[in-house]
Amino acid sequence: MKVLFFGDINGKSGRRALAKVLPDLRREHKPDLVVANAENLAHGKGLTLSTFREVLDAGVDFLTSGNHVFDKPEGREVFSQYADRIIRPANFPDNLPGKGYQILSARSQRVAFLNLNGLVFMEKQFDYGEIQNPFLKLNELLDRADLREVKIRILDFHAEATSEKRAMGFWADGRMSAVLGTHTHVPTADAHVLPRGTGYLTDLGMVGAADSVIGVQKDTAIERLLASPSEERRAPLLIDESDVTEIDFAVLTIDEESGKCQNISSFRLVR
Repeated sequence: MKVLFFGDINGKSGRRALAKVLPDLRREHKPDLVVANAENLAHGKGLTLSTFREVLDAGVDFLTSGNHVFDKPEGREVFSQYADRIIRPANFPDNLPGKGYQILSARSQRVAFLNLNGLVFMEKQFDYGEIQNPFLKLNELLDRADLREVKIRILDFHAEATSEKRAMGFWADGRMSAVLGTHTHVPTADAHVLPRGTGYLTDLGMVGAADSVIGVQKDTAIERLLASPSEERRAPLLIDESDVTEIDFAVLTIDEESGKCQNISSFRLVR
């Protein structure tokens, strides 16, 4: 089983870049499934029906998300209309729309995608109520009968701290086919298979403007960082929509009998 997984698609630049490169990447890597993180689809924060449909039309099979997924009101409607094409972090409160995992079929094989949100350094980045501990939530999910029967299981761990992501990799090692980090928009160079057979990457990176600060116009990001924390009116962060983009993704090969990751490689294209 081969899976191509993109980092956070950031705004219009990211959506256009994805649509441009995906046909060639499909021909080159021949994935059975193409997956991406969708929480920044609509101008860098949240998603809408039109932006979601755009990436589906581009050829993405399934989407994960993270802390910004409900920042736009239409995000809830996306989960209503496309419940089988997107998941949100499973450790968010149960009163939110959507599911935290989904089981798909590819090549007559069942493949489970799970989504969890980290807690370290993220206390002020969402306001959905009480967030469950992601490590304990993973245990709970893997104890469910439908997931126990699936051998290929891939987790998008949407988190800020590299240490929390690394710890999740070892926590899941041998129980997941892969643990892929998202959220920071900066790709890491540590794609490898952990001792018990779980493919691991601290962060996939993003699909968005290359000459930017994680997808934000660099001048506005620097201006904001220069401002005093006590200033009431800090510079707004403006999404960079330039044409030169980076496309960050990983390709995983997973043994269908054991569910173990045979190979994981990460890529960064600038186009």
